[in-house]
Amino acid sequence: MTIEHLPLLILGAGPTGLGAALRLLELDRQSFRLIDTEPTAGGLAASFVDARGFTWDLGGHVQFSHYQAFDRYMELALGREGWITHQRESWIWMRERFVPYPFQYNLHRLPGPEMWQCVQGLMAAAEGSAEGRPADFEQWILKTFGQGIADIFLLPYNFKVWAYPPAMMNAHWVGERVAVPDLRTVLKSICLGEDNPSWGPNNTFRFPLRGGTGAIWSRLAARIPRQNKHFGDGIVALDAAHRQVTTASGARFGYDRLISTIPLDRLCQLISDPDLIEQTDRLKYSSVHVVGIGLRGQPPEALRTKCWMYFPEDDCPFYRVTVFSNYSPNNVPEPGATWSLMAEVSESSCKAVDEQSVVEDVIRGMRATRLIDEQDAIISRWHRRLHHGYPTPSVERDAILREVLPALEARDIYSRGRFGAWKYEVSNQDHSLMQGVEIAERLVNGREELTLLRPDLVNGRFNTWPYPEWKEAGRPTPTAA
Repeated sequence: MTIEHLPLLILGAGPTGLGAALRLLELDRQSFRLIDTEPTAGGLAASFVDARGFTWDLGGHVQFSHYQAFDRYMELALGREGWITHQRESWIWMRERFVPYPFQYNLHRLPGPEMWQCVQGLMAAAEGSAEGRPADFEQWILKTFGQGIADIFLLPYNFKVWAYPPAMMNAHWVGERVAVPDLRTVLKSICLGEDNPSWGPNNTFRFPLRGGTGAIWSRLAARIPRQNKHFGDGIVALDAAHRQVTTASGARFGYDRLISTIPLDRLCQLISDPDLIEQTDRLKYSSVHVVGIGLRGQPPEALRTKCWMYFPEDDCPFYRVTVFSNYSPNNVPEPGATWSLMAEVSESSCKAVDEQSVVEDVIRGMRATRLIDEQDAIISRWHRRLHHGYPTPSVERDAILREVLPALEARDIYSRGRFGAWKYEVSNQDHSLMQGVEIAERLVNGREELTLLRPDLVNGRFNTWPYPEWKEAGRPTPTAA
């Protein structure tokens, strides 16, 4: 079979692969091929419509941004009218009640003894703040929040969401992901009985009016010319020495440089390098079961305006539930007469899940946590298992990445994206797309990849375009390809 040789191949048509492809077109580099196993784009950000007409995402995705360039791409995808904007309402269900998120700023909702337990821990943590750097995520929690909040919420919840004990995780990834407590704000909330729910970069967010999150990525993929896409036929072999890939159908492509967005561990297995395999086999990740429950009727008053809820206790298998019909009325087949809940359940070698019973376990958990009751009419059950769900920022992760990513780049293979770079701290949709944009800029113009290399920088500001660190005005902005 003839081998088609291209200057550049891109593996994976999720946000990162699409970002790279779109930016290459904008930079007038049109000789590349974007390859994906699935017939449609989106990867872990794809959406699906089940047999009863309910739309489901592969997890609780929302749109918020650290990047001017990302916002422009979103307007290219759906325009200005294709969105619904929401004020975030995120809650924690525990102790038979809802507590606004973030937990530490809403302690007045707890029973008195537990409220005091949390305050005691915060005061002890504040007094010990000058002690050394924490060795892992559990130590960071204890040093930052104290024993009370750790025991009551943060340790059980983080095991439930990550499916690994926090002591197995590093603390470098935390950044803006966790609200570091200000004792004055905590005490004010307790004394005045005030809720403080608005912390965080996604306190407002938007969601597609139609088609779920996947509509964004399918629209962007449609901007890439047909001759640049090879969908529905993923790679099954990668010969790094001869710079060739082979797909499931037997198609073969040669390349000068390869951008890979497939999971880093799988990439190294395909390359068959024993040293790389040994390293990446030590990376940790969790699988995620996404369970959609479609119901007849309308959501109860307690859920009418809520976005998503966290569940740290053991009376349910899920760590998060999204009231998905609240995101857009078009996520259900009969707006006003049907509604939907989407649950997420984590799985790992440290936390087993029975795949055969997980849907019914979720339904029992929803009843136990009062999200639904026995009389609610369930008309749809939808389930997907994401084998690679969360890239775990384990204690050993950074040392592995420092060895593996440069070793791949020495072979002109650039592994990027949520699982390609394995950096959870820059794996939201905006980060992932911009990892693709930035690797394209690096390969064409020699630009620095800020998102990959400087997560604290990009997460600590709104990033204008072009980046000021590039020190060159007048670079073209993202436009229609």
